[in-house]
Amino acid sequence: MDKEINYRLLKNFCLDSGMDLFGVADISKIKNTFEFDANTLKKLNLAVCLGLGLSRSVLYGISDKPTRLYSHHYRTVNDFLDQMALKAAILIQRKGFTALPVPASQILDWQSQKAHLSHKKLGQLAGLGWIGRNNLLVNKRLGSQFRIVSILTDMPLKKDKPVDDGCQNCMLCIRACPVKAIKKDRKDFNHIKCFEKLKEFARQHVVEQYICGVCVNVCRGELKNG
Repeated sequence: MDKEINYRLLKNFCLDSGMDLFGVADISKIKNTFEFDANTLKKLNLAVCLGLGLSRSVLYGISDKPTRLYSHHYRTVNDFLDQMALKAAILIQRKGFTALPVPASQILDWQSQKAHLSHKKLGQLAGLGWIGRNNLLVNKRLGSQFRIVSILTDMPLKKDKPVDDGCQNCMLCIRACPVKAIKKDRKDFNHIKCFEKLKEFARQHVVEQYICGVCVNVCRGELKNG
């Protein structure tokens, strides 16, 4: 089958199944950084990236700390993404190709924040958005108000190109961050301050996982006035 035909087939399937974003990234030059056995990735040079928007109503309840409702919503969205990745992988396999669905949120080492791979990096390569000042993937339409999952594959697919819109003059996340971890230059993002705050929320039993959501709430993309 043609790369374009495969791409349209998979994209239509995923969007019709509830996804908001779809993109394909070339991972041939970065897959050696993934936490997988080299033999597992030998033939897998593409990543299908899927994005699902978060509930704005849930996010609007966040002020200076995460809420229990957001924590539950976060887990539910991740579960939905994992199910969607599995369905997409099954479709790819039934077409005679290999597919490896990677969990949306499975941390191998919390202290070093190490996962199997960086979904946001793949999302950037797949054209879903850019890395913003808040160190999250930012989409022009959804802002940071979405979660993503990836499927690694050898299915011939048209590849998307990265976008470089950037955050422009928006500074909302800088003003919102409770520990001032976000700076004007995204390269100056303070990972340690951010993670220490996440651990503080967990110690205080605000939520039972390392999440915040404060900067996500204000990063609304084109939905900011909606």
